[in-house]
Amino acid sequence: MTFFLQTTIPIPRIDIGVGLAESPGDVAASLQILLVLTILTLAPAILTLLTSFTRTVIVLSLLRNALGTNQVPPNQVLIGLALFLTAFIMAPTFSAVYSEAVVPYLNGELAFEEALSAGLEPIREFMFTHTREKDLEMFVDLRGEERPATRADVDTFTVIPAFVISELKTAFQLGFVIFVPFLVIDMIVASTLMAMGMLMLPPVMISLPFKILLFVLVDGWHLVVRSLLSSFL
Repeated sequence: MTFFLQTTIPIPRIDIGVGLAESPGDVAASLQILLVLTILTLAPAILTLLTSFTRTVIVLSLLRNALGTNQVPPNQVLIGLALFLTAFIMAPTFSAVYSEAVVPYLNGELAFEEALSAGLEPIREFMFTHTREKDLEMFVDLRGEERPATRADVDTFTVIPAFVISELKTAFQLGFVIFVPFLVIDMIVASTLMAMGMLMLPPVMISLPFKILLFVLVDGWHLVVRSLLSSFL
């Protein structure tokens, strides 16, 4: 016990200061740190808008609304599932970013600007693949740009909003298909209760167990997740 009391644990000291740059290299390093901090600040928006997360979380939320189970599954479960599905879908893209930009930059083979440009290419390719031409054309026209000849001529800040609204449209299309069978059950239950004269009984109270039973019998989670993953292939 005496040994442990006498042993000192080294605690690192962190100094943060502001001083004058002594060389152009110090200025470049400071700008790179500032850019990295900015990227980390925008990381939630990047994850939400530049990946498959938008479509995934919207479809899962619409599924919960179609079931009518209110907060079951809870938001934490839906968002967690959407994050892991996003990681699964984006794994090839993230792998390409790591191998083509991060590794060469860490090895000193690419400058920071070159690594940033190389890392954007796989993400741009993913967004172009899932962006409707009509949506992309709208933003190109609104910016007053000439019709691009290749994808390389399209600015990244033009691709991002076009990709987002394309993802929103696709997500709502999938959500509509999910809603249809549950809507049929609600209509059947409501018509049955009306025919029996039970107008004071909420149809949702009766239809909810049948919707859950149908969802379990058809292995709904498997079908929904499979459809989501297939929509990105």
